Amino acid sequence: MSSKTVLIVDDEASIREMIAVALEMADYRVLEADNAQTGHAMALDQKPDLILLDWMMPGTSGIELARRLKREEATAEMPIILLTAKGEEDNKVQGLEAGADDYITKPFSPRELVARLKAVLRRATPPGIEEAVEVDGLRLDPSSHRVTSNGGALEIGPTEYRLLQFFMTHQERAYTRSQLLDQVWGGNVYVEERTVDVHIRRLRKSLGEAHQHLVQTVRGTGYRFSIRE
Repeated sequence: MSSKTVLIVDDEASIREMIAVALEMADYRVLEADNAQTGHAMALDQKPDLILLDWMMPGTSGIELARRLKREEATAEMPIILLTAKGEEDNKVQGLEAGADDYITKPFSPRELVARLKAVLRRATPPGIEEAVEVDGLRLDPSSHRVTSNGGALEIGPTEYRLLQFFMTHQERAYTRSQLLDQVWGGNVYVEERTVDVHIRRLRKSLGEAHQHLVQTVRGTGYRFSIRE
C-alpha cells in the first residue's frame, strides 16, 4: 500500500470522481472538497501528502488558495499540483509562482495524472544523503529537512529544497536545465525547461541577501552553485 493521502479540490463532481477512481486504483487514499474554503480546512485538518487543486473555481480560485496554503506555516510544505484548462505559458508561470509544484492541463489521462503525482511526491520526500551540508553559513540538514542561513531558519518549498540539496552536494559545476530536470525532477516527468527558471528564482528569493549569490546563472548553459564570484 502506498497509503499516501491526496486531497482533490475541484467544484466539478465528475472530475473529482474520475480522479478519485484513478488514485484509489493506484493505492492512494483520497479526500475531496468542492470549494476552496472546505479544501483549506481539510488541508489543515487532515494534512494530506499532496493537493490536487483546480485553478478555476467559483468564489475563491485555486490559485488564491495555493498562495494562501504556501503562506501558512502548517501547509507551506504541502506539494500542490494545479489542474488547469489554461494552456497558455503565462498562466503556467503564474501558477508556479503562486507556489504550485506542477500543473496539468485538462483534459489529461488518469495515467498521466498518477505519473506526475508520483514524481511530485518523490521530489517532496527525496531519498539520498542524510549528512548535513554547510556552505558559507548556509546549512541544509536532510534528517530534519531544515535549511538555515547563519543560524536562522529559511522558509523553503519542497522543490526548491531538492534543488538546493542537489546544488550543495554538486558544487562548482555548471548544469543545463535539462540536466537539472533529470536530477531534481526525475527523468520521466513532463516538465518544461522554463519551470527550472521559475524554481531557481524562487530558491534565490528564499535564500535571501546572504546566500542568493551562490546560485549563479551560467550564460548559454544553465546554472551552477559556487562560492566563487
